[in-house]
Amino acid sequence: MPQKSLWVGTSWKMNKGPGAARDAAARIADMAVPDTITPFVIPPFTSLETVAARLENTAWHVGAQNMHWEEEGAWTGEISPRMVRECGADLIELGHSERREHFGETDITVNLKVRAAIRHGLRPLICIGDSAEEYEFNVTHETLARQTKMALHGLTTDEITTVLLAYEPVWAIGAKGRAAEPEFVDIAHKRLRHVLIELVGEEQARRVPLLYGGSVSLDNAARYTALSDVDGVFIGRSAWDPSGLEAIIRSVAS
Repeated sequence: MPQKSLWVGTSWKMNKGPGAARDAAARIADMAVPDTITPFVIPPFTSLETVAARLENTAWHVGAQNMHWEEEGAWTGEISPRMVRECGADLIELGHSERREHFGETDITVNLKVRAAIRHGLRPLICIGDSAEEYEFNVTHETLARQTKMALHGLTTDEITTVLLAYEPVWAIGAKGRAAEPEFVDIAHKRLRHVLIELVGEEQARRVPLLYGGSVSLDNAARYTALSDVDGVFIGRSAWDPSGLEAIIRSVAS
């Protein structure tokens, strides 16, 4: 049975100014990435153009951490999809739980941004996740199904197959997060795949990569990617240093 292709990447969040980002991008550009891995990195806006330029003509996808759904206008402090593309990115992270919790992101605004991203040729990386309370009350599946269906509302089948979905349990991310058991992730991803099958049919649903994120580390990454419906990992602090990212890439590739 051929080895499946895996997406492996990280968001630097509010870390690495232009100098540190430039140095990290140079180290990333020199990595030997196996053909079975699709690697990506998502720097802060202040370093987006620098990192994208350094990684141009490599295997790496470069993304932004957020954007507005309008092309331009009186939106102080916001970044448009056109600006993201002009900086050289081809990926856009949308709907992260930190954006939802602290900055008023909703399922509706995520949908607006997903549709705008696709119009501008950006590949949406849509983050979905259950809170600790939703997990405890056993409504994880309902939460993920709602967030997925609303994020993809109004898209054609072909458009849906361009997105990536990243399941990131809110209770599993951050310095105090606890890694989800692989058995739980396996069930969550299988149910999430079924939601996609209901939307676009099995053949097309299998084309949508489902990533797992949440306290992913060198110790557990390969346990997640070994699961049949996990198509990659979205890593946090364990991959902020390029050496950590490279070690995880080697781990899941083997």
